[in-house]
Amino acid sequence: MLFQVGGQGTRPTFFEMAAAQQLPASLRAALTYSIGVFALRRPLLHRVLDYEDEFFALLMLVLESHSLRTTDASFAESLYGLRRRAVNIRAKKDDVGSNSDNATNHSGLEKRQKVLSVVFLVVLPYLKSKLHSMYNKEREARLQASLWGDESEGFDVSRSFVEEDSQVSTGTLDTNASIRIRVRKRLQKIVGFCYPWLHASSEGLSFAYQLLYLLDATGYYSLALHALGIHVCRATGQELMDTSSRISKIRSRERERLRGPQWLKTLQGALLSCTYTMLDYAQTGLIAAVFFFKMMEWWYQSAEERMSAPTVYPPPPPPPPPKVAKEGIPLPTDRTICPLCSQKRANPSVVTVSGFVFCYACIFKYTTQYKRCPITLMPATVDQIRRLFHDV
Repeated sequence: MLFQVGGQGTRPTFFEMAAAQQLPASLRAALTYSIGVFALRRPLLHRVLDYEDEFFALLMLVLESHSLRTTDASFAESLYGLRRRAVNIRAKKDDVGSNSDNATNHSGLEKRQKVLSVVFLVVLPYLKSKLHSMYNKEREARLQASLWGDESEGFDVSRSFVEEDSQVSTGTLDTNASIRIRVRKRLQKIVGFCYPWLHASSEGLSFAYQLLYLLDATGYYSLALHALGIHVCRATGQELMDTSSRISKIRSRERERLRGPQWLKTLQGALLSCTYTMLDYAQTGLIAAVFFFKMMEWWYQSAEERMSAPTVYPPPPPPPPPKVAKEGIPLPTDRTICPLCSQKRANPSVVTVSGFVFCYACIFKYTTQYKRCPITLMPATVDQIRRLFHDV
């Protein structure tokens, strides 16, 4: 999966880096959706959704640690055939003059850089997610207070501290509980006040680095890579071939470190083999799960739309004509003849209660006098007479 479209050398394109950065968010959305679907039949899985941040952080901790350990790349970067390389800048002096120029040399990642990479890839996104949820709760509380007419709630930290102190001091809770509530509410107020600025600063720096990377003004795609002194490069063919042998050596050393009786070594070896198998197929399995559940989402969404779409029924048949009363005026055989004057209709008009057509002058005079239809004897008034402008 080495996408070299528009790329030159070992430097990845902007689209490769953007795709690698957005993959964890897409993976989280797909896992959350799949667990939510399964939770409809297994309510026990709702507990996993209650701790969604912790569950996904633990999963990414395992995947990122294993990927950085074996391939010197994050989980998403290894999927796109990318590798992380430490940047060593050294100065070279010419033999003739005193001019010097800087040369950039790439080398493998140090253990410190791998640990810090896990921190930037897993720990900081987890903390950001928790801060975002706390901010949303504080925002909802502020909105609810404003809807109920309490305008004193807000993100004014200094004023909120005084208000919370007065409320807690007059309560009936014990000292420890009141301190915990006060600290928690103060923390929520601080997060509600500071998080928008932190989020805006983070997004602004991220946008600036991505724009500079797109314009070839820097080799760092993000602030985290710049702080760690790491460049992301395309893996060469030889590096991709050496990855499997490198993983085999690491696993062989881990098996040699097993200690204890033979049965314990066998059990530990079986557990290691299962773990290795899960890690080997984690990338393929998770990406396949993303596409599978996205396809299922599209399938069920299309089915729901078809089921919820309004059904277009054919128009109902017209009602049968009203019955002619025995004491009423008989209908003429010619449909263009007025039943009242037995002449060709002039200014044809219909009585809405029965639907029969007469001359306007004839039906107006008859209805005014008898208050009924002359054929069906159904009650009618002059307000129920309608002119027809197309004589059928």
